[in-house]
Amino acid sequence: MTSLQHVNGKVKGIRVSAQSKLQSLAAGITQEIQLGAEKPFQEVTDVSSGDPHRAGIKPLSFVRQVLALCLYPQLLEHSNFPADVGQRALRMLEACDGGSVGSYTPSSGMLYCRQRISEFIRRRDGVPSSPGDVFLPAGSQKALTNVLKLLCKGVEGHPPAGVLTPRPCPHTLPALLDEAEVTLAPYQLSEQRGWAVDLEELRRAVKAARRHCEPRAIYISNPGNPTGHVQDRESIEEVIRFAAAERLVLLVDEVYQNSVLGHGSEFISYKKVLLKMNRELVDTVELFSIHSLSGAYTGECGLRAGYIETFNMDPKMKYYLDVILCGDISTPVTGQLALDLMLNPPTPGDASYDTHMQETLHIQTTLCHNAQRGHELLNDLPGMSCQPAMGGIYLYPRLDLPSGFIKHAESLGIEADVLYCQRLLEEEGVLAGAGQDNGTVDSHHLRLCFFVPSATFETVLARLCSFHLHIMETV
Repeated sequence: MTSLQHVNGKVKGIRVSAQSKLQSLAAGITQEIQLGAEKPFQEVTDVSSGDPHRAGIKPLSFVRQVLALCLYPQLLEHSNFPADVGQRALRMLEACDGGSVGSYTPSSGMLYCRQRISEFIRRRDGVPSSPGDVFLPAGSQKALTNVLKLLCKGVEGHPPAGVLTPRPCPHTLPALLDEAEVTLAPYQLSEQRGWAVDLEELRRAVKAARRHCEPRAIYISNPGNPTGHVQDRESIEEVIRFAAAERLVLLVDEVYQNSVLGHGSEFISYKKVLLKMNRELVDTVELFSIHSLSGAYTGECGLRAGYIETFNMDPKMKYYLDVILCGDISTPVTGQLALDLMLNPPTPGDASYDTHMQETLHIQTTLCHNAQRGHELLNDLPGMSCQPAMGGIYLYPRLDLPSGFIKHAESLGIEADVLYCQRLLEEEGVLAGAGQDNGTVDSHHLRLCFFVPSATFETVLARLCSFHLHIMETV
């Protein structure tokens, strides 16, 4: 009934990342091991993307306990959960239609959850926030897709819409822009300055972009994905002034705001900085800030929920954002409720507080230890250099590979860092991310997620070091 010629041409145009191919290879290797094939490793360890629970990080007890009661309220009658767990579950069930998480919610999200998110933002930034400016899509990727559909749909006869996008960027972003029919207009982050945003590079990039598209927005990841850079107030102010001068909407991905690791670094939201600038900027700059349930210590990737907070958005545009969200019916209710649990955790005096603090402190300690350990070890390797991770969950080391290895990759028609990752997977059972997917086309890098148990990360580093030294010595 159908064949390749019937496939939508726009779908065919969506780029397939090298990471997708590496993941398919990893799945094949895993199947071979399950069928009894002998390998120098017992399983594939994935450090290419942030999926902490799959890697062995334990879920936060408070989140899972409350959700358990919401899913099966009968447990309230004879559970041994802490008192505040039952109280929170009851409050959440009262907010659900029919008292059940199986009910639909408004497409923009439950009012209860939107109110609770606004409370979090007011507490975090000390600035106003309205539930009417908060929308709950199914994760940060869906949030960005919906905003791009709203802002950047091209008009026939006019240049295509464009978004200024950092190099390196999240490895899923290029395909996401393709799907939204938006032109990627790259700007290079400064590796020598720890992957900082460079104002002169932004000016160069927007000028170059206007030769082939109409730039509508600038995408910023803070803390950086995959770079780990955390912007200071001065850098954020520069970007805001630049966006205002060039009439660009700010799309700010702040999903790793809870993961700031560097001494002397702190997360400051774009909204907080903007509202302390001059009145003209406060009244005119349009901002979309994005947070996600999967990007913080909670790490609940499978529950699929995030939020967008809009600022200075035309009320008529909000209507159409809600229309776009209607296509998803509603974000999973358990995910919406988990957002509240992530942003509004137990407080001092609550029965769950001590346990929750111990668990989050353990995660923070693990992240800091892994980031520091990886940075030190990778910088000791020949042909590899790594900027420190100030935040986020990734290290992004640079590979200076032998010319013979690079030529061999060229003869195979793939990037050298992709070949490096392919061989690392086949020989050591470690699935790393290739920098080629992040837009670093003029150099070679790896993406290593350190949001895994420390013992797992030590094993990954040992295998990576052994493999890398072998590559450097034999090619």
